[in-house]
Amino acid sequence: MTIRRLPEATVNRIAAGEVVERPANVVKELTENAIDAGARQIDITIAEGGRALILVSDDGKGMSRDELSLAIERHATSKLADEDLFNITTLGFRGEALPSIGAVARMRIASRPPGAAEGWEIAVTGGTVTPPAPAALGKGTRIEVRDLFYATPARLKFLKSERAEQMAINETVKRLAMAHPEIGLSLSHNGRRSLDLPAEQGELFAARAARLAAIMGREFTDNSTPVNASRDGIALDGLAGLPTYHRGTAQMQFLFVNGRPVRDKLLTGAVRGAYQDFLARDRHPAVVLFLTLPPAEVDVNVHPAKAEVRFRDPGTIRGLIVGGLRHALAETGHRASTTIASAALGAMRAPGGLPPQRGYGAPVTSAAARAAAQAFQAPAGSGLPGLPGLQEPSAAFTRPPEDRLRADPTASEPAPSTDAFPLGVARGQLHETYIVSQTADGIVITDQHA
Repeated sequence: MTIRRLPEATVNRIAAGEVVERPANVVKELTENAIDAGARQIDITIAEGGRALILVSDDGKGMSRDELSLAIERHATSKLADEDLFNITTLGFRGEALPSIGAVARMRIASRPPGAAEGWEIAVTGGTVTPPAPAALGKGTRIEVRDLFYATPARLKFLKSERAEQMAINETVKRLAMAHPEIGLSLSHNGRRSLDLPAEQGELFAARAARLAAIMGREFTDNSTPVNASRDGIALDGLAGLPTYHRGTAQMQFLFVNGRPVRDKLLTGAVRGAYQDFLARDRHPAVVLFLTLPPAEVDVNVHPAKAEVRFRDPGTIRGLIVGGLRHALAETGHRASTTIASAALGAMRAPGGLPPQRGYGAPVTSAAARAAAQAFQAPAGSGLPGLPGLQEPSAAFTRPPEDRLRADPTASEPAPSTDAFPLGVARGQLHETYIVSQTADGIVITDQHA
């Protein structure tokens, strides 16, 4: 077969296979563009899990008519100067997202720079471009994507259910929101607002803490400790969950490099190494870590999705994460999470609020039992004539044998003294993993598999 050059539309669809795998990728690329444009408010609307509609509006710097025409061309970008691939400070830089999306969907882009008299709109349908036309809108950019993958129907077979795609979009938006608390974000699905995060004010660490509490819940922030470490110009900060606040999966591990959400084996391995002395093998910690380092020390041009990175000195990165996390966890002492403490206290209480029994023997005879015993006594004066032995209550009914008068020895014995056991007296077990013991001034939780 003769070698020939592929049509531009086909090239864009091939590229879209790497950049746009599912609706969440479209949301990620468009939201990152809005962040790079200096937006302070980003509103995202989706329908049918992103298959029918993805609409992203921002109040960023916008684009002129000429820039709109360039934006939909492959490898056209305003974020990369010359050939400096090792000094990238923006989330996007490849110039592939918009042409890739336009090649497999119906896309309309409307934008207006600050101070411009009017805005402009351009449309791309399956790779076919419509010339720019005037459009009425305020400052910023609005990108509408409809009928995703209509031009490549085979890709639709690989999409998951509407709910699964919606959850993937939620996760994508939450990760970007964690890294940029100074930006307000909202997300609506099928007309219902599912996420509404106002821009956080104040110092960066306080703003991040407030944003994390809004996204991950107060339970996580209450059961975590701050992380703050640095080495050789590389900074690490964030929140690390207490060892007792662990999960069955790694879904509550969020890692960022220079404000970019990443999934890197080196970073996740370092996190597991820091917690290996605290957790069982099948448990995972909850962490949110932000790694900040010079752009020249990290290569983000590894994959078109930009979710993978490569470090120039991976040993330093791993050492910083392991050391920073272990130092933060050591400062917490024996602090236990509120969730495990509540479960432990609940396990130590007997059902119904009654005090726990001290032994395993039969309980001391109750008032009801004594009343039942008295029913066996013959009433006074009820003896029959001629039967003198029945004139008085039988001794067998009035006085039980001497050996029966003794109470259950286990019931009368005092509870074991907690002072005699340095690790406390065992009171219960949690999740078939932890033994809860009571001491004189608190509780001790022991991992029985450690």
